[in-house]
Amino acid sequence: MTSPAIPPPAVLTPDTQHRGVVRLLPRGARPFALLARFDRPIGWWLLFWPGAWGVALAGGTIARWDLILWMLLGAIAMRGAGCVYNDIVDRDLDAQVARTRSRPLASGAVSVKAAWVWLVLLCLIGLAVLLRLHLYAAIVAMLSLAPVAAYPFMKRITWWPQAWLGLVFSWAALVGWSDIAGALTLPGLLLYAGSIAWVIGYDTIYALQDREDDALIGVRSSALRMGKQVKGGVAIFYAIALLLWAAAFWLIRPDPLALVALVPLAVHLVWQVTSLDLDDGASALHRFRSNRFAGFLMFCACFVVGTTL
Repeated sequence: MTSPAIPPPAVLTPDTQHRGVVRLLPRGARPFALLARFDRPIGWWLLFWPGAWGVALAGGTIARWDLILWMLLGAIAMRGAGCVYNDIVDRDLDAQVARTRSRPLASGAVSVKAAWVWLVLLCLIGLAVLLRLHLYAAIVAMLSLAPVAAYPFMKRITWWPQAWLGLVFSWAALVGWSDIAGALTLPGLLLYAGSIAWVIGYDTIYALQDREDDALIGVRSSALRMGKQVKGGVAIFYAIALLLWAAAFWLIRPDPLALVALVPLAVHLVWQVTSLDLDDGASALHRFRSNRFAGFLMFCACFVVGTTL
């Protein structure tokens, strides 16, 4: 199999920026905040939303609003922990990529030993959230550890690391659903499967920023594998996500009106694909970040269907 052609250069946004809350921290704390990507909240929003969907679709939004807040805290902590672990594994590769060479480990601003200590502290916060779950949901959450640990290595062995990220970043849907429903039943599994397809779509858009560097250093991604067919590929994954979510909604409320709840989200995803400029890194980053709003639209749809049982 021949490797895809190297795409033309794109305008890149630096991966670490001293902005927002990070600017207000003491100078010594800033590299650790950047290591956990606290300057980039989009990551924990994308990790959080599937868990909130699971709670909402199972009908727990009102009675268990506290669980949604705990899951938000867990998403912030565990996304940070995942970024620290990813950077420990990828520090040599990151130093070779224009967008990521300023990361604290790749640049030497944080030592590997200090990064491990920071990782443990973040995981302890995640443990506190885990203890708020019912036993069944806590066990489901613990089962995510193996795929999380394997994720940083996927870009070295497959053209589809985005699919593995989908497994990891969608896991909270299983946790949220099982904590309210008490078991992993079919609607929750369909919600999870649809989230995987959604993640593949938006992370392929994100990977457009790194195509040139990834091709040069031998890192694989779905954006490279799809080549010039990225728009069509992302559209297919978004369509699969919508179909799976529609099936989940139908199992809970077999009424065509339940499917109407997905229309605003569908319109937004169509906008992402049709307006995407494959050769403009800023365009890719903007559409990727817009999935925070897509997640909110999906939460609204899950709330409507889950509270009208």
